[in-house]
Amino acid sequence: MDLLKIIRKLADTSASFYLYDERKIVENIISLQSNFADIKFLYSVKCNNNKNVLKSVFGKGLGADAASVREVLLARDCGLSKEEIYYSAPGKTLEDIRAAIDNSVIIADSVLEIEQLNKLAKERSETLEVGIRLNPNFTFFADNGVASKFGIDEEQAAKFIIQEKYQNLNIVGIHVHLKSQELNASVLKRYYEKMIALAERFSDLCGSLKFINMGSGLGIPYGKTEKPLDLVKLGASAAEEFKQFKHKFPNTELLIETGRFVVGDSGSYVTRVLDKKISHGTTYLILQNTLNGFVRPSIERLVAHYSKEKNPIGCEPLFTCKNAFEFQPLTDNIGRETVTLVGNLCTSSDIVAENIEMPCMEPDDSIIISNAGAYGAVLSPMQFSSLNKPQEFFLTLDGKIKPNV
Repeated sequence: MDLLKIIRKLADTSASFYLYDERKIVENIISLQSNFADIKFLYSVKCNNNKNVLKSVFGKGLGADAASVREVLLARDCGLSKEEIYYSAPGKTLEDIRAAIDNSVIIADSVLEIEQLNKLAKERSETLEVGIRLNPNFTFFADNGVASKFGIDEEQAAKFIIQEKYQNLNIVGIHVHLKSQELNASVLKRYYEKMIALAERFSDLCGSLKFINMGSGLGIPYGKTEKPLDLVKLGASAAEEFKQFKHKFPNTELLIETGRFVVGDSGSYVTRVLDKKISHGTTYLILQNTLNGFVRPSIERLVAHYSKEKNPIGCEPLFTCKNAFEFQPLTDNIGRETVTLVGNLCTSSDIVAENIEMPCMEPDDSIIISNAGAYGAVLSPMQFSSLNKPQEFFLTLDGKIKPNV
């Protein structure tokens, strides 16, 4: 299957669009599942909620990590059962909880949410099974906890469990998520060790737990100098830790959220050259729907432009690193020139890349931007200037093109 040929054909009729390649998605899922025999993976719906993507991912056996009621209902609509959907987010309202309670496993993020769940369970004359999100006494890189808007501090949670204050709740799982985009297998291995120790502590406090959600952290390479996460090494090094836990707690399911890993490199963003102009010696290519279509390259440029650091620290999911995206021109021109890529919004911040060398391009040519599968369409301010939104297409395993539904 010639992906470039397919993109060229779509670019003839679409000025800007995302294309998600199912072959790459399936390849990434197989890579995870083959290296982690004892793990159930949850797809992070917030990174790409395209319905064709969701149906493909869930069809390969992944559950859902949902961050809103709408994501819960999207997962349900794509065929997942209540037990396969884990709803974890701060600031859930009582209306959120009521809407999600029969459609997902709710993970309480605060003491207030615990109280609301307990009150609702009492109204329903039942005992509800819930999870709790913990802010543990460790981070990825340290053995002490830090303040966070997410979760309940570990000791605070342990205290109310011991006190058995909430008679209409049965705590059946814990959830921790501390970091995204980690490429070091040894760092992730150490994190899993800490999580297993935490899981054993709360299994003893709560009795047998149904699940331990270890969150994500699985990264993908963006910059050219970044090396891919060694899944073989990570899976092999963590296997014994997971095996011992499963031997001790055979009825507890170990969960890991996929984050961007499954879809990040499956997506391409394609944008058409609308105009070309030269101003005071700078050649500008004006593109369709950049900041308002795929915002992350514009954010990267802003951070790189204003930061005093040579390698600014990532701030996910907005900014990962410098030079995170490649720009591939769809042109047959062999001449080269230095250009600045900008969008068609009425704002000076709508800049994608400055002073980069590319083959000479003209209006109606198109450019492919890489790494657009995660935090692309879902993150971009598409209402800006009331322009037409980019389209989203899904390339199936058998070569068919499906529009978003």
